[in-house]
Amino acid sequence: MFGLRIIDRYVLREVGRPLAIALAIGLLVLLSERMVRILDKTLGKKNSLSVVFELLGYLVPHYLGLAIPAALFLGLLFGFNRLSRNSEIDAALASGISLHRLARPIIWLSLLLTLLSVYIFGWLQPYTRYAYRALLYTVSNVEVFYLAEEGVFMQSGTRTFILDKLQRETNSFQRIFLFDYRGKGGAETITAKRGYLVPQKNDPRPLLVLLDGHRLKLESWPDFSGRTPPPRFSSGFFDRTEAPIGRRNALVFRPRGQDERELTFPELIRNYDTPLPRATIPELHTELNKRLVSILTIPVLPFLALPFAIGHRRQQRAYRFAVAFAILVAYYELVQQGAVASRVGLAPIWLTIWAPYLLLVLFAAVRYYNACFTLRKDRFEALYDRLADVGAYLRRRLGGMFSRFARRREA
Repeated sequence: MFGLRIIDRYVLREVGRPLAIALAIGLLVLLSERMVRILDKTLGKKNSLSVVFELLGYLVPHYLGLAIPAALFLGLLFGFNRLSRNSEIDAALASGISLHRLARPIIWLSLLLTLLSVYIFGWLQPYTRYAYRALLYTVSNVEVFYLAEEGVFMQSGTRTFILDKLQRETNSFQRIFLFDYRGKGGAETITAKRGYLVPQKNDPRPLLVLLDGHRLKLESWPDFSGRTPPPRFSSGFFDRTEAPIGRRNALVFRPRGQDERELTFPELIRNYDTPLPRATIPELHTELNKRLVSILTIPVLPFLALPFAIGHRRQQRAYRFAVAFAILVAYYELVQQGAVASRVGLAPIWLTIWAPYLLLVLFAAVRYYNACFTLRKDRFEALYDRLADVGAYLRRRLGGMFSRFARRREA
């Protein structure tokens, strides 16, 4: 299988299972949180269910960029910890297979995920981010006629209307009252027995068709003080009238590339020193460097995770994992806040983005070297023991508090 030995396939299987589970759960949680907000904007609109899934599909690349590093880190921790707890690493070392040799397939896996991240961050995210914004803009600015409810007054720009017996399947309705207030330009009142909306092929605006109705049009708004004569008006019946509703530019989103997060890698490099309508030069510099650091962090994760995954079987795994995740979360938070500072020009990029990355690389390299090529004792063992003592103390205190509370309730 692609030149992999049995031991390589076994290690990949042990790491791949928790990696896939963590990736699936992470995407599900992130998309579920966003789906609530999407439903709030799209519920009740035309083809709302298909629009929800389309918007969620555009969000997948964005959340993949967040989920892949976390899933890889979790997979490494759980996979190698299981090998360590089951003494399989001890058996491999006794047979002449070093820890570094066991980590080789995981290093190759991280490089493959790095190449995938280059495509995600460099091309897929910019296009899907723009598609998501364009679709959400279109949905948010859809004509309110699509949202009408039976017997409820609705407002659409200068129009106020009420419908009766609405049929969404055919976009048709019966008995409509529509009042269009045009300020000094007067007003128009229309009543009709029935009508429907017709989508147009070459126009984003739907066509409103009214049948068997009456129109009353005022050429100017009346002066109720009586100082001016009543405005001229026209009135008449009609069998059929139609007009596009909404503004032509309301459903047309801006071109892609005005925001730095919508630019691909080649476009970012090409516009590196050229400000955009919605992005300054520091924002362009920060965006490119932040993407590069996010990609280059992935191949560092095996070297960071493996020393935390292995250890003495008597040590409690949860505390080692807690320290590892605290370091990773602190690193990403430091880069994120540093990027915010660099965007507004408060600090140079090398200090806010690249310095934390180089510190992480140095820390991971030293830890990995000590775990794989030396017999030095893990300096974090004292921290694990201290955390275990604190956890045991808190459990005893909380257990005593609940016991006293239960005895009082019984008394």
